[in-house]
Amino acid sequence: MNCKKARETARRIVSQMTVEEKITQLVNNSPAIERLGINEYNWWNEALHGVARTGTATLFPQAIGLAATFDPELVNSVAGAISDEGRAKYNKYVEFGARTIYKGLTYWSPNINIFRDPRWGRGHETYGEDPYLTAEMGVNFIKGIQGDGEYLKAAACAKHFAVHSGPEMLRHTFDVKISDKDLYETYLPAFERTVKAGVAGVMGAYNRYDGEPCCANRKLMNKILRGDWKFDGYFVSDCGAINDIWKNHKFVETPEEAAAAALSAGCDLNCGNCYKHLVEAYEKDLVSEEDITRAAENLYTIRALLGEFEEKRPYSDIPYSVVDCREHNELNLEAARQSVVLLKNENNFLPLDKNTNCNIGVIGPNALSIIGLEGNYQARASKYITVADGIRSEFANAQIRVSAGSGYLSANADDYSEQSNLIADGLAVASVSDTVFLCLGLNGNCEGEEDDAGKGDKPDIKLPEPQRKMAEAVCDICENVVVILLCGSSVDIGEKIRNHAKAIVCGWYPGSLGGLAVAQIIAGEYAPCGRLPITFYKGDEKLPEMADYSMKGRTYRFFEGEPLYPFGFGLGYSDVEYTGASRISENENSVKVHVSLKNNGMACKEKIQIYAICTDSRTETPLKQLCCVKAASLDKNGTAEIDCEIDRYWLSAVLPDGSRVAPDEGYKLFYAKPCADAVKLIEIK
Repeated sequence: MNCKKARETARRIVSQMTVEEKITQLVNNSPAIERLGINEYNWWNEALHGVARTGTATLFPQAIGLAATFDPELVNSVAGAISDEGRAKYNKYVEFGARTIYKGLTYWSPNINIFRDPRWGRGHETYGEDPYLTAEMGVNFIKGIQGDGEYLKAAACAKHFAVHSGPEMLRHTFDVKISDKDLYETYLPAFERTVKAGVAGVMGAYNRYDGEPCCANRKLMNKILRGDWKFDGYFVSDCGAINDIWKNHKFVETPEEAAAAALSAGCDLNCGNCYKHLVEAYEKDLVSEEDITRAAENLYTIRALLGEFEEKRPYSDIPYSVVDCREHNELNLEAARQSVVLLKNENNFLPLDKNTNCNIGVIGPNALSIIGLEGNYQARASKYITVADGIRSEFANAQIRVSAGSGYLSANADDYSEQSNLIADGLAVASVSDTVFLCLGLNGNCEGEEDDAGKGDKPDIKLPEPQRKMAEAVCDICENVVVILLCGSSVDIGEKIRNHAKAIVCGWYPGSLGGLAVAQIIAGEYAPCGRLPITFYKGDEKLPEMADYSMKGRTYRFFEGEPLYPFGFGLGYSDVEYTGASRISENENSVKVHVSLKNNGMACKEKIQIYAICTDSRTETPLKQLCCVKAASLDKNGTAEIDCEIDRYWLSAVLPDGSRVAPDEGYKLFYAKPCADAVKLIEIK
């Protein structure tokens, strides 16, 4: 991309504006400047797992499901398809003169916050709890969105900078206080890697960090982002966050002071209306024209990189026919299949014979649910295949009966309640079924962003009581039960259900074709290969307070207890043998490892995971740290030889002051082998 040319174009355009005109361009709904021939532009658009909020588009698995693929290259392909559809839509919108919200090319995705607490409602928007996996997925998503041409195909935005992961109810007032070690070891690595990979935008968080609001935080924005990392893109506030600076954080007293604090710290764009007070702030000498000009030039550099001011607009040849096209839906189905994690498979109960003519019950609130496929910040698909639909498709000879069996969260006490009727119907179906698929879990309304009532987070990680009671009753009736869990976070279904179930499948929020993907895995059309990007804790585990941002006792890197299912876990239908793993070269920047694989079963994908254990006398280090993932395709009874390159960034120790150093006591490398309900680490010599 020709950043120098784009910067020159931006300076030329902005130099022709008055101060007042420049200020009008620093909000998400930037108006036209007719005398300069500048069209209106709305910066706000979403593309977390598909082009959202603007008609039909391919709806891919939610971000947490994409993370579960443990395949960064696949995520790159998904993002490339998303930006193709975004460009195609934009081309048509421009043709028809439509330039309002959700019609631009600046996507406020991905969310690369660390999913440190399983109760956080927005965790399913992220790539999980690990800094390395989050960084790899984030970088590949960004590269797919932005493309590799002279111009940006679309502009990605890494959010929410920084140390932001709940509680949702406190996000407009909360002050995060953490050590520099936690900041640099856990919360910043994904942002650093995405910035250095060339992300166009960074969005600030609602909360404060160390006393200063994140959208006016000079340490985060000036020292680290613009200074240490040399970020030269645009910085945008989360929506309404600048208003929070004076109204909720009480950091300053007036809206013009809040606008001035954010702008002078380096926030170029206000999603919201607080920057309308910049005129007054300028008149009171709270901000300089230089600050205003700098912000406008940063924004117009992005618009220039998107090709807005070119006589022949780049990517204008991407046709509308790519939107929700066959190829993208094939990719969507592949992503959904790779995201599915098999958590239990007692005595190889799965796969089931797809030609069976037995009686199958599909019971649970996610059996016929569309919102159970979607997650949040979702696209709108033209076709949805629920779990029940998928099972009907794959088991065409079976007698299939479907019942909701339960609501998601609540139950009434009286015998005439809907919940009572649902349970009765579910038990009736179970009583005449040879095998029951229990479709349990959550949806984007059960866990998500703060809503109008101030909610969003989960109260705990247990399966909601109405579902648990229904599922336990089904287990009393039917011997052969398979649990299909659709969720975006750690959920403990309870000991009775867990022990009774022959198999447990986690499908996340798998996108519009997710029901087919789950059914194809159950039927053995595709071998499960997903891995957990988060720790599944036991429901009665005493977790740290959610508002405590210290990493002590959190995630697989620092949790010393026994998880329900560990990070990186996931079973398959084949026994993939690691016949060799060794270091083959190293230099000052990286270490290369060679892995030999032998597949003793059906065709599958093996997700290679390499971990480092570093030890240093000067500081505490994580119990282990993921440092490389690689997807390997294996034919039936086939073999593969795979090279894995490990960046030494992930083989370092972080000192109390936040600096990264080579561990003075060295490091060891291990590859991971999921087995039973654990992940076994085997040292690489």
